[in-house]
Amino acid sequence: MSHSNRSSQTRERTRPERTDSANERTAEQSEEAVCPECAGDVIVDERRGERVCEDCGVVVAEDQVDHGPEWRSFTSQEKRQRSRVGAPVTETLHDRGLSSVIGKGYTDAKGQPLSSETREKMSRLRTWDERFRTRNASQRNLKQAFGEIDRMASALGLPKNVRETASVIYRRAVEEELLPGRSIEAMATAALYAAARQAGTPRTLDEFEPVSRVERQEFARGYRYLARELGLAVEPADPASYLPRFASDLDLPDDAQRRAHELLESGKARGVHSGKSPAGVAAAAIYAGSVLVDEKVTQRRVAEVANVSEVTIRNRYQELLAADRATGSA
Repeated sequence: MSHSNRSSQTRERTRPERTDSANERTAEQSEEAVCPECAGDVIVDERRGERVCEDCGVVVAEDQVDHGPEWRSFTSQEKRQRSRVGAPVTETLHDRGLSSVIGKGYTDAKGQPLSSETREKMSRLRTWDERFRTRNASQRNLKQAFGEIDRMASALGLPKNVRETASVIYRRAVEEELLPGRSIEAMATAALYAAARQAGTPRTLDEFEPVSRVERQEFARGYRYLARELGLAVEPADPASYLPRFASDLDLPDDAQRRAHELLESGKARGVHSGKSPAGVAAAAIYAGSVLVDEKVTQRRVAEVANVSEVTIRNRYQELLAADRATGSA
């Protein structure tokens, strides 16, 4: 007898057994849902942990296990806060937050202080736990880089989604073996710079320079290398993306920010921004918009906030006004 025939006969013999067991489970579930006395519907009394007939009141089953939480929550926020599951998976940790961590406290479950012998034992366990979490050079590399990304993102005020994206970019670079011979700090800075631009919350290289541990030239070279090797889809920064942050730092009213945005749109239509620093164009638009709505702000103040020179603001300022007049006359 061939192998295919034996296999088909085996499937034919085992199929009825699975069907019979499935039918038995279905019959058991239907019996639990029907009262054995009056064939009425059975409901669950969660407070008492019983299954009771809705018609005659007979208790079909008691001492049911309550699989729900022992606490009460009245809003979705309270429910999330009281959830017993761990933290969500995140790319900002080298192990994605999946490994366990021994706490830093020195008290037992009752809050009593541990003995000196137990404290030493727990200290050794924490040391070995930390070593096991970073078992190889790749894990240690990721841990150091993600620490740098988190530090720089905090200093620059970048949101969580930018940190996640930067961690993904850096992890891809490690997996594709793009880091040998290059500085961890430089590549971490380059990954964060690329992530900020992709997320529409760009920061200039001048802003990255004070918070990075490497020279500007080094992490700028690292950014170009990552963008080329990983094929990052990074579009040129839009000057309009800098407007809200600059206006907030200068505490400008909404009408000044609105006028600055109009000037930017006119300048972009005329190609004023092409080949120029987006932060400088945005700073000039902020200054021009403030002047047009009689809001007193100096070029020096705008230059300090935007981290550009006053000469840049004066040059771009004249170009934006000329483009706005040309657009209005057209």
